[in-house]
Amino acid sequence: MEYETNNWIWDGMYNHPHVFGGLMLTAALLGLSTSYFGGITVPQLPYLWPDSGIFHKKKCEKKRIRVYMDGCFDLMHYGHANALRQAKALGDELVVGVVSDEEIIANKGPPVLSMEERLALVSGLKWVDEVIPKAPYEITEQFMSRLFNEHKIDYIIHGDDPCLLPDGTDAYALAKKAGRYKQIKRTEGVSSTDIVGRILSSLRDTNGGEDQNNTSLHKTPESQPKSAHLSQFLPTSRRIVQFSNGKGPGPNARVVYIDGAFDLFHAGHVEILKNARQLGDFLLVGIHNDETVSEHRGHHPIMHLHERSLSVLGCRYVDEVIIGAPWEVTMDMVTTFNISLVVHGTVSEYNSLFTGESDPYSVPKSMGIFKLLESPKNITTTSVSQRIIANHDAYMKRNAKKAESEKKYYAQKTYVSGD
Repeated sequence: MEYETNNWIWDGMYNHPHVFGGLMLTAALLGLSTSYFGGITVPQLPYLWPDSGIFHKKKCEKKRIRVYMDGCFDLMHYGHANALRQAKALGDELVVGVVSDEEIIANKGPPVLSMEERLALVSGLKWVDEVIPKAPYEITEQFMSRLFNEHKIDYIIHGDDPCLLPDGTDAYALAKKAGRYKQIKRTEGVSSTDIVGRILSSLRDTNGGEDQNNTSLHKTPESQPKSAHLSQFLPTSRRIVQFSNGKGPGPNARVVYIDGAFDLFHAGHVEILKNARQLGDFLLVGIHNDETVSEHRGHHPIMHLHERSLSVLGCRYVDEVIIGAPWEVTMDMVTTFNISLVVHGTVSEYNSLFTGESDPYSVPKSMGIFKLLESPKNITTTSVSQRIIANHDAYMKRNAKKAESEKKYYAQKTYVSGD
């Protein structure tokens, strides 16, 4: 009965805290007893300050900051991943806009990857919370209103390199004018333009990359002319730590192992890694070094070892990587990493010239811990490269145009703190 009688007081305290707080403070200053209120039991003032539900409720309802970043994300690489990692650090939730094929064609030239493939790559990144497909290349008044009102975006993010429309104006001018724009540091040493350039410079024709003497023309990035690169990727331990989950498997975790080159990280890689992760509690990925890839596939990878390692580490389904994993899965590896299952996809870049060599999975097969996974997508590094080779003229034109803005950026480049 006493609870029912005093219920109006508790309702009032929650709904009108300032009134009741002022009343109680006045009572305390005047030295009045709580009995003055007609025998109603009212908690003492000091009790309310640290534990009151009023203050606890306000603390729990702190607004989460939502940030937005867009891009073409064509030929997804670790530079894209690092940009989105930096963007996520500026808020609590990251929403990513993937520019439509039509907008890319109008502003930059033909994309290499389809919208579906680019969405799979972006959605597969560990820092991405939501994805908006077919986003516009330019932040228009209408789209900005949609971001702020429909998607509850607080800030729009972009790198410190300029993003210009065909008429030379800034694509993010409106966001800057609205005071809702934040800038991150560009990741040096790679770009989609650079990757296309590597492919074009390493293959002379569309017939598998061989000259008249049947000699492989694939080259490592380091072997290409210096003029082909305006910036070089310099791997650091800090960058690897930034991409890593920083956690090992639990004592009873089911560790799944998958290995490969993972060159030109694509949608097929994301899907096979997703399927592999579903078979256990911890996904360990072995990434072969450049020499191993060259030895067993007949040509060097387009991306070198550290570039490929960061691309794989950025995938949300990956827990840890072995940088420079051996070709064969040995008993020592299984024991050292407590591997419960070794898997391999049905679609791979295996060169038919090397079919006579020993099976790299003979040990896990003999232990009964090997599983062949059906690859969800029939995409390979070679098939992606061939798209570029097949449209050689279009991509040469696109790269020549982009190269000019790249040169201008590096000519004016200054140090930007924070990454």
